[in-house]
Amino acid sequence: MSDTMSEPRAVSVVILKGGVGKSTTSMNLARQLAERGRTLFADLDPNGHATNGLGFEAAYQGDVNLGDVILEGDATPHDLIRPTEYGFDLLPSSNTLEDVEKDLAGAMQGSARIKSKIVDPLLGSEYDFVVFDCPAYPGMLNNNALVATGNVVIPIEPGSSAIGGYKRTMERLIEPAREYIDVDVLAVVPNKLSDRIDQQTEDRELLENLNTATYEVNPGQPLQEAVPDFARITGDEFDAIDAGEQTPPKPGIRHRSALSRSLQHNQPLQDYDPENDQIACYEELAEIVAAGGIER
Repeated sequence: MSDTMSEPRAVSVVILKGGVGKSTTSMNLARQLAERGRTLFADLDPNGHATNGLGFEAAYQGDVNLGDVILEGDATPHDLIRPTEYGFDLLPSSNTLEDVEKDLAGAMQGSARIKSKIVDPLLGSEYDFVVFDCPAYPGMLNNNALVATGNVVIPIEPGSSAIGGYKRTMERLIEPAREYIDVDVLAVVPNKLSDRIDQQTEDRELLENLNTATYEVNPGQPLQEAVPDFARITGDEFDAIDAGEQTPPKPGIRHRSALSRSLQHNQPLQDYDPENDQIACYEELAEIVAAGGIER
């Protein structure tokens, strides 16, 4: 664990698109943050992919659930939180979370419940970091996560709708929230990359879009400045690659079978395959969260 602690910080891992590695990113981010301080991994996704992927199926179907904590029940987060073998604690998802989503819409201060019931009591006193794995659709749970954290990491994968998913997240979730609160996008994280970038592949298209975009991710900050170093490729570097003057790197979080197999074995990548070359990417992402943004 690091000797120098940053200030306590909560972060939401969110994109309004399914199947882009959101739960994998958030779980492995929590695992690496646990090397830096006390970490809580909170699963707000009703499908419970991360909760079940860590082996907590019983908690997912338990009698006490998040609704009992954030609505009008008598439960506290401590009634739900489970320690894991991987250095972080888990606040599990529930098979009733879709009902909780509906109930929040009619609740007093419905968008601030997770902040007041979970983050405010725990962040700083019991945990140095809280990571929220968020649903892939707009709604009250995502609104709650943004209000509770004010910090966002957006995972994105190659494909024809990649940038569309990012723009949809900004337009339908981040920008509306910014009318009321400050929301800082700490990083946009390309992951599940597998193809070469010295050819016109979807991987290349995504990396070029992210690294040359001029539209803003944060006020006054172009999108490219939110791309981590492990996925940063400049225009000059692309030119050198195309001219055969530079060996094509493999930027972004690359597709590795160990990433999917680790979930099948109920483990983060660090514990399933400690020598895996992609762990360094999650370490860098954890450092970005701990620092409150990318420092170049």
